[in-house]
Amino acid sequence: MTSTFKPRAPSWHNIAVRRTPLFLALLAALPPATYAQQQSLRPLTITAPPFPAQPLGSVALDPDSLDRDRAFTSDSAALLGKLPGVSSYGAGGVSSLPSVRGLADDRLRIQVDGMDLVSSCGNHMNPPLSSIDPTRVGSVRVFAGITPVSVGGDSIGATIQVDSPEPQFAAPGQASPAGGELGASYRGNGDGLSAHASASYASQRLSLRYDGSAARSGNYRAGRDFKPAGPSASDRPDRLLAGDEVGSSSYRSRNHALALATQGERHRVELRLGLQDIPYQGFANQRMDMTGNDSRQLNLGYRGRYDWGTLQARAYREETRHAMQFGDDKQFWYGPANDVPGMPMDTEGVTTGVQVKAELPLSVRDTLRVGAEAQRYRLDDWWLPSGGGMAPNTFWSIRDGQRDRLDAFAEWEARWSPRWLSQFGVRSANVRTDSGPVQGYNGNYAAEAAAFNARERRRSDPNIDVTALARYVPHASATYEFGFAHKTRSPNLYERYTWSTGGMAMRMVNMAGDGNGYVGDMDLRPEVANTVSATADWHDPGGDAWGVRVTPYLTYVDDFIDAGRCAGVGGMTACTAANLAATQGFVYLRFANQDARLYGVDLSGFTELARTQDWGGLVLSGSVGYARGRNRTTGDNLYNIMPLNGRVALNHRRGGWSGTAELELVSGKSRVSRVRNEVRTGGYALFNLRGSYEWQDVRLDAGIDNVFDRFHIHPLGGAYLGQGRTMAATAVPWGVPVPGKGRSLNVGVTVKF
Repeated sequence: MTSTFKPRAPSWHNIAVRRTPLFLALLAALPPATYAQQQSLRPLTITAPPFPAQPLGSVALDPDSLDRDRAFTSDSAALLGKLPGVSSYGAGGVSSLPSVRGLADDRLRIQVDGMDLVSSCGNHMNPPLSSIDPTRVGSVRVFAGITPVSVGGDSIGATIQVDSPEPQFAAPGQASPAGGELGASYRGNGDGLSAHASASYASQRLSLRYDGSAARSGNYRAGRDFKPAGPSASDRPDRLLAGDEVGSSSYRSRNHALALATQGERHRVELRLGLQDIPYQGFANQRMDMTGNDSRQLNLGYRGRYDWGTLQARAYREETRHAMQFGDDKQFWYGPANDVPGMPMDTEGVTTGVQVKAELPLSVRDTLRVGAEAQRYRLDDWWLPSGGGMAPNTFWSIRDGQRDRLDAFAEWEARWSPRWLSQFGVRSANVRTDSGPVQGYNGNYAAEAAAFNARERRRSDPNIDVTALARYVPHASATYEFGFAHKTRSPNLYERYTWSTGGMAMRMVNMAGDGNGYVGDMDLRPEVANTVSATADWHDPGGDAWGVRVTPYLTYVDDFIDAGRCAGVGGMTACTAANLAATQGFVYLRFANQDARLYGVDLSGFTELARTQDWGGLVLSGSVGYARGRNRTTGDNLYNIMPLNGRVALNHRRGGWSGTAELELVSGKSRVSRVRNEVRTGGYALFNLRGSYEWQDVRLDAGIDNVFDRFHIHPLGGAYLGQGRTMAATAVPWGVPVPGKGRSLNVGVTVKF
């Protein structure tokens, strides 16, 4: 088996944007619209069938926020960052991992156009949200607290649903419209460029749409020097990195999507095809970089209305071919004579799924939702020999990996009165995992491989989810929700089946971005979480003048999959006594079941300060999030928990003009995971400016992130591994976290036709 990917070098240079006074003056002088009636009005009415609204317990991202933020990022997960309780783990430029109330990655159920996609990488470089470009995101819904069983499953945290725009159809009696959109944006920090195009055609029965996008960026720069300037690695003397340049943060991606839909009076069928090509994507907090990621998606959906209720069905398939190697900023040649060319790592993943859900109105009061889901996942993860100690055989990290899930659920919703609504649901699931025989590069790995192969590797997990949720609306200015959820997640294949305790092999398995090495445990049990949460929402009767929303929550997790220092003797193992005692430096860990507790509170609100015909509307909004996570077994802090943080924004809108001045506040992080030697981070405040102007079919966006070029460390950014001899255990300095971006001037334009 041979690798088809080769590293590709960026062909552009990094530009640090540091002069902004002229732009600030222009932004302040930009005139707001004086006539709201000149907004773009299409001559044809486009309609879509009115299917059921989003379920109880969810929060939808504001469409205006989506429109503003698309021009300033190529990472779809970043679009969620302004929702209370939501943050992101640092990763590649298009592949960050959303975290909701302290839980992230596979602990969340993340759906893209209804598909449950799986990351096929030992470093989780291709998470689900990286499969959709921000310009194609039509809606975002987050079930952050008590997740209904009809949208949950195989997760202990939130459910995130990101969807493309709904198919549009011409109204009866009107001509068939065709339209499209062209857009481009530039982000100064990193010299980032992106472009997108879409074209659509619609009749009363048929809807056709194409979306294409491309994005690229060089390395971004921090607010000041955080390391010495010089060559990125000893074998790359001509690759010079400035002291403020974050190595391995460049990327390039291309996405194509085709959507075809047809509808009758009561039925709709949709077919979506997707292609993604990421030639390279650097990872500043991983020892390897992505040097290729090809993904193909097929997604067939059905919605129908019957006399007895509604029916939804979906069948999907994703095929992913992924490759890792050392990118341009990391040392490529290894061995005593520098004759070992890097370390190629390849992955193939195939996800196939089927979903069926029905909603049956039993009475004016009662509604029953029932459904079933099946998912089949196959994974191969192999490392071709490259010489030295990594030869002569192919290293199989996971071979013939299997993870199959079969679920069924029932959910009863009752509207007891105009004030009271309740929901109760049960989901039953069975998750089966397995792995084929493995092998190492050579005889040094033979003993561990033989022990792994000799064991019975198939595991079967019977899982149960139970959710109870209620809503009380005493009057037009208050809404209260409260509930309980019992949720279960089975381990992923990397947690359960990675097998080698050789130091190099362990360092290649890392889904945390902390620079440490990990090995799996075949006997891991599923995580079981019990959550109680309540939400109080106070607002004016119309809901548009002021509002305050507060949500405290508490979660106990049994058999939480954390990690413990591994110990062992002999062979190539990195699990030594010194590893057990280390209080600094990178360490080696084994995934382990332990118990955990998470709690916190999310607070958000807004108030309209002014609204006049001449000056438009002025709104002050803000949010605060606090989360605390603790390992109840060891007394340690959980890893990557966001400290106290908040946002305050002043928003102005008048006609086609909208502008935002935002202050982002993050406190210092002192509660860190000792077992991982997590690094403390300091607090910071960032000031951002954004503005947009729409006139007929043209939209202009401009903004400055981190206006004052403040140096800061994002608490979830991970350890800096962006340059140097990253394959080696101690050749990269420990204790240097990945810094956040310095000042960036961003502009974008979108034209509809």
